[in-house]
Amino acid sequence: MATELLYKQPKTLLNKGTGFLSGYSHSLNPYTGCSFACSYCYVRQMPVSIFRKEDWGTWVDIKQGAAELLRKELLRAKAKGPVTIFMSSSTDPYQPVEYKEQVTRSLLEVMVQEQPDFLLLQTRSPLVRRDMDLLKELGDHVRVSMTVETDLDVIRKRFTPAAPPIGARLKTLELLKEAGIPTQVAIAPVLPSSPAFPEKLKEVVDRVCVDDYFMGDGSGGKRTRNLGIYSLYEESKLQEWYDPSAWRIVYERMKSVFSENGLYVSQEGFEP
Repeated sequence: MATELLYKQPKTLLNKGTGFLSGYSHSLNPYTGCSFACSYCYVRQMPVSIFRKEDWGTWVDIKQGAAELLRKELLRAKAKGPVTIFMSSSTDPYQPVEYKEQVTRSLLEVMVQEQPDFLLLQTRSPLVRRDMDLLKELGDHVRVSMTVETDLDVIRKRFTPAAPPIGARLKTLELLKEAGIPTQVAIAPVLPSSPAFPEKLKEVVDRVCVDDYFMGDGSGGKRTRNLGIYSLYEESKLQEWYDPSAWRIVYERMKSVFSENGLYVSQEGFEP
């Protein structure tokens, strides 16, 4: 399905960090909308999606002039105190449109020149490897958080068919590690996975954050329930994985491989 691309002129880019992101001074979204269209995405239940006529995943708003606007806002914000940025909270900064538009890259170029105190770059896309030159310049001021919800691509295809393959994400993490760029894996949300999952992750990262619908969708799981996600678990006969305690299955497996200071749960794992 083709994605409708719309060009917009935003008035602001940096938004105050609130709720789940209250540890950050700001959140930053290079795009509005996301063509990865993950079935469980909590943004589907937010106004940015609800008040659009088109289905979530079928449209993307491209923010024109974003770099110039960020430069101005970043300078103002830095004059007031520490600046910590979460990019992105309601879109993927490396969704397919970024190949051509390079809005995210332009924002990173600004942040290299006017460095924030910390940037968490949240994505599920191997495209992030394209910007390793800029990420290396940010040094310890950045962490790439790669979503890897499962190690089973058959599960990925069931829940997020338009998202990048798991193997490509793991390879990207390997390349980032070799380049000395700080990284983590976000198992967010927790999807059904195999007992071998921890060992696969240990090869490419030293830090993992486990999060689920009930802790991470901002409504105690209500937004996710409203999406009817449970039916996907029923069809796959995996109902036990749709439970507020299911994250512990993965967490306990990860504990056997990752050290205490390399394993986090929900919000604490995304903090600056």
